[in-house]
Amino acid sequence: MRRRDNKRGRRREPSQNLEQWVPKTRLGKMIQEGRVTSIEEVFMGGLQIKEPQIMDSLLPDLQEEVINVNLVQKQTDAGEKSSFKAIVAVGNRDGFIGLGSGKARQVRNAIEKAAADARLKIVPVRRGCGSWECGCGKPHSIPFQIEGKTGGAKIVIIPGPRGLGLVSSEVSKVILSLAGIKDCWTRSYGSTRTVPSSAYAVFDALKKTYSLITPTDWVK
Repeated sequence: MRRRDNKRGRRREPSQNLEQWVPKTRLGKMIQEGRVTSIEEVFMGGLQIKEPQIMDSLLPDLQEEVINVNLVQKQTDAGEKSSFKAIVAVGNRDGFIGLGSGKARQVRNAIEKAAADARLKIVPVRRGCGSWECGCGKPHSIPFQIEGKTGGAKIVIIPGPRGLGLVSSEVSKVILSLAGIKDCWTRSYGSTRTVPSSAYAVFDALKKTYSLITPTDWVK
């Protein structure tokens, strides 16, 4: 397993083994039988994803990035119990992103739990060219300004022209790039130094890209 030395922004390769996967849910069995062949069918049908292997099957090019790993302690009658809490982002860099967390006594187990949780929370991201400076019509940015908030952190994502890049913090860059967004501005407010809150604020904003109805949706 390939890893980076630093805890934030660490990349690891997926470790799911689809050959040994025995589906337990109805959706998993439908995918293994070939009745569901695309992720779009899952979201359009409102089907609930309860197995991480479902996403590995429908999105085989998923990539993982470790956002943060923290040591947490819990006070019990027997004393303090220490464990690690990890936050992992997964995406295919083409319109799908997920963010999850996991806790375990070992760092590796915490990261694996977080990666599995992120797969269960993958959402589609609407991309476009909402910058008045560009107007190319290609899906390199977002179609409109969106805002996300989690805890004390708030972030605003603004469409940018082609060639701008990601003008944001390192945590936001990792999540935005995994979602397939290449150009945008970001404005952050509140407790942005808290990495988990900042990461989930970006994820909350990206989830809202499909909650707004645009004129194009009315035409469809």
